[in-house]
Amino acid sequence: MSNTHRDYVPQNPAQFQAFMIRLLQHAENQVQGDKPAWTGIPYSRLSTLMDKYSIFRLANEQALLTPTPANNNTRKEAQAECTRELRGFVNQFLRFPPVTNSDRIEMGIPNHDTIRTDHTVVTEEVEIVLAVNTFRQIQIQFRIKGTDHRAKPAGYDGAVIIWGTLDSPPAVHDELNHHTMASRTPFTLHFDETDRGKTVYAAAAWQNERGILGVWSPILSAVVP
Repeated sequence: MSNTHRDYVPQNPAQFQAFMIRLLQHAENQVQGDKPAWTGIPYSRLSTLMDKYSIFRLANEQALLTPTPANNNTRKEAQAECTRELRGFVNQFLRFPPVTNSDRIEMGIPNHDTIRTDHTVVTEEVEIVLAVNTFRQIQIQFRIKGTDHRAKPAGYDGAVIIWGTLDSPPAVHDELNHHTMASRTPFTLHFDETDRGKTVYAAAAWQNERGILGVWSPILSAVVP
């Protein structure tokens, strides 16, 4: 039986700790330094994940030292919080270049191209709408172009969204230096107070379960409220 759909994040606390140590050590080596191998990944986001892991590690040590129901529950909650942060970090930064298949293997993250599928070409296009949500937030609504429903194509991971705050309209999609995977619509972008009044440019493309991207949508813009 194939185990390609098995969750890559261990549930056992000891295995989870070993997994996190391996991933964080590799990621830190690639993000830090004068010439980081992984450009475009802010160290602040990696630092947040490291902080969540540190909370779990301390809770795990306390639970092992004094395995009371309260300590076990604290460890469980810390592991769940760390896992949520981990999944967000992986989906936003580690599914795309410059992170390579070899990097993901080293970190214990499965590569999309190990999944058997007949989807070798992405023919669907994305249609997006940028909507002002509330202060410092912009919603990106997306669907298959030409349809009236919001379901993603069957068997697809979702839409890759790219965006950036720029002083002038970008000439090419490569100028949008932020990206993330959105598995459902709408997807909300969150901004800092200093970003209010700036213009955000965004586009999207479908990605199938083999990690193959379709064509980018036209670039749209909105002002951060």
